[in-house]
Amino acid sequence: MSYKDLLERARGQLPEKVFEQSRFEIPKISSVVEGNKTFIVNIRDVLTGIDREANHFLKYMAGELATSVTMEGTRAVFAGKHAKVTLQTLLERYVKEYVICGECGKPDTKLITESRILRKRCDACGASTAVKPLRK
Repeated sequence: MSYKDLLERARGQLPEKVFEQSRFEIPKISSVVEGNKTFIVNIRDVLTGIDREANHFLKYMAGELATSVTMEGTRAVFAGKHAKVTLQTLLERYVKEYVICGECGKPDTKLITESRILRKRCDACGASTAVKPLRK
C-alpha cells in the first residue's frame, strides 16, 4: 500500500468529531449579589455549555473561592460577595483545566476515573491526560 492509501485508511477510522470546525464559546456567568450571598442564576446553562456535572464544577468553584456553595432550585448560592469578573475568570480556568483537550483543543472531553486517577479523555482525538483532583 502506498502512503496515501494508508493515510486515507487511518483518516477513515477517526471519528467525525475530529473534522468538525465548530467554535466553542465559554458561557457567560450571570450572577447577582444579595446581602452576603452571591447567586449564579444561569448555572444550568453554564453546566450545559461546558458539559459537566454540577457537583464537580461547584466543588471546584467553592474550593477556589474558599467558601461554601449550595444549589437552591435552578441557581447556585455562594456564601460571601463575589464579583462577576472573578466568577467568570474561575469558569475560564476550569474550562481550560477540565474541559478543553490539551492535544486537539476541542471541548469534546469526558472526566473518567481510572485506577483512582481522574483523567480527561477526548472523544474527538482519543487523547487521555491526568487532571488535578479537586481539594476535599
